[in-house]
Amino acid sequence: MKSSFGRSFFTAAAILLVAMTILGASFQIKVNQFLTDTTVSGLQQNADTIAELAAAYFNNGGMYNRSFQLNLTVASQVSGADAVVCDSEGNVVLCSDAPSGCEHQGLQLNQAYLQKVIRSGGDTATGVINGLYSDRRYMVSRPILVDGNAGGIVLVSTPANDITQIMNKISNIFLTAALFVVLISVLAVTAFARRESRPLKELAKTANAFGHGDLEARVRLDDDYSEEMEEVAVAFNNMAASLQKSEYRRQEFVANVSHELKTPMTTISGYVDGILDGTIPEDKREHYLHIVSDETKRLSRLVRSMLDISQLQKEGGIPEEKKMHFDLEECAGQVLITFEKKINDKHLNVNVDMPEHPVYTMANPDYITQVIYNLIDNAVKFCPDGGNLGLRIKEGGSKAYVSVSNDGETIPPDELPLVFDRFHKLDKSRSQNRDGWGLGLYIVKTIVCSHGEDISVSSKDGKTEFTFTMPLVN
Repeated sequence: MKSSFGRSFFTAAAILLVAMTILGASFQIKVNQFLTDTTVSGLQQNADTIAELAAAYFNNGGMYNRSFQLNLTVASQVSGADAVVCDSEGNVVLCSDAPSGCEHQGLQLNQAYLQKVIRSGGDTATGVINGLYSDRRYMVSRPILVDGNAGGIVLVSTPANDITQIMNKISNIFLTAALFVVLISVLAVTAFARRESRPLKELAKTANAFGHGDLEARVRLDDDYSEEMEEVAVAFNNMAASLQKSEYRRQEFVANVSHELKTPMTTISGYVDGILDGTIPEDKREHYLHIVSDETKRLSRLVRSMLDISQLQKEGGIPEEKKMHFDLEECAGQVLITFEKKINDKHLNVNVDMPEHPVYTMANPDYITQVIYNLIDNAVKFCPDGGNLGLRIKEGGSKAYVSVSNDGETIPPDELPLVFDRFHKLDKSRSQNRDGWGLGLYIVKTIVCSHGEDISVSSKDGKTEFTFTMPLVN
C-alpha cells in the first residue's frame, strides 16, 4: 500500500510530465510553423525582387549583364537563399552560387512545372528540386515578365534542414529548461508532500497509542497545519475526549456495580453458609432467610433498573407509536395513592396543587408513571417525620410542569449537578435507607430526556424540589 507521500509525489510527477509533454509539443509546433512562415515569406519577397530586377535588366541588354550577376550574388548572400534564373525554355542561365558559371547552368527544369509557374504567376512548394538540388527545400518561383510576356522564371530556395537545425537547438534548450523545472518541482513536491504527510503520520501514531490504551493521547496542533488537517485533528481530539469520558464512565459503572453487588452477595453467602453448617440456630433461620430474601429482591431491582436504562439508551428516544394521550393529573394522583402507607407512617403533610381541569400530554404513560414514582419515593425517603411533601402540576405555554418537593436537609450546591449521575448517592446523613442504589434519579432523567424534555433540581432553605416538563396537548 502506497503512502500518502508516495501518492502525492507520483500524482504530481504524472501531472507535471503530461503538462511538460503537451507544452513541449505545442511549443515545437508553433515555433516550426513560425519559422516556416517566416522563411517562405522571405523567399517570396526575394523572388519578387529578383524577378523585377531580372525584367529590368532584360529590357536593358539582357540578363547576362555583369551588374545583374553581381546583384544576384549579393542578394543571395544577404538573404541566405539560393537563386537560379531560367529562360523561357526552362534552361538555367544564371545561378547565385557562381555568377560566372556553375554546375547548374545548362540544366533544364521540368516543363510541366515551368508552365505551371508562368500560367499561375508563381508557385510556393516544399520538396526536392529534381535536376538542381538533392536535398529537401522550401522554394518559391516567380515568372520574369517582359512587356507582359514571360521571359523566364526565378527560383529561390533554401534547405529545409536549416529550420530542422534551428528546431533541434530550440528543443535542446527546452529539454534543458524542462529538466531543470522538473528537478526543482520534484524537490518542491517532495518537501511539500513530506510536510503535508507529517500531520497524518502523527495522527496515525496518536490513534495507535489511543487504541493501545493511552486515553490521554491527543494530536498536537501546530500553526503550520493546513485548515483541513487542523479540522481533522480537532475532530479526532474531540472524539478521543468523548471516548475517554465514556471509558471512564464505563470503568466507574463497573466499579460501582461490583461494589453494590458485593455487599448483598456477601450477606446472602454468609447467611446461607451459616444455615448450612449449623452456625445459625434453627430458631433464627427464618429470620435470616427473610434477610436473604430481601437482599435477593434488591439484586432483582438493580438488574431490572439496569435493563430499563439499557432499553431506553438503545431506543435513543421514545418511538411515537409508544406514546399515548393521557391525563397527567390522574397519573400523578394514582402514584401518590400507592405511597399512602409510607406517608402515614412518617406522618407527612401532603400538599397537592393541580389545575381543576385535566392536563393532557402525549407521552409513554408507563415511563412517566415510573418518573413520578421515583421522584415521590425519593421525596418520602428523605423527608423527615412530620415534614411536608409537595406535588404540583402547572401549565405554561406549550409545556406542563410537574414538581415534587420535600422538606429535609439542603443539598450542597456542588452536589446538585451530580444527583442525576448513575450510582451517585448523597452523604450518609441523607442516605440512611439501604434500598437505594443511586439509579432512581438517573432513570428519571433518562426517561425525561428520551421524551425530548428537561428536568431540573433546586435545593435551598431546607426544601428540595424536582421539576420536569412534558408537552401540553389541548
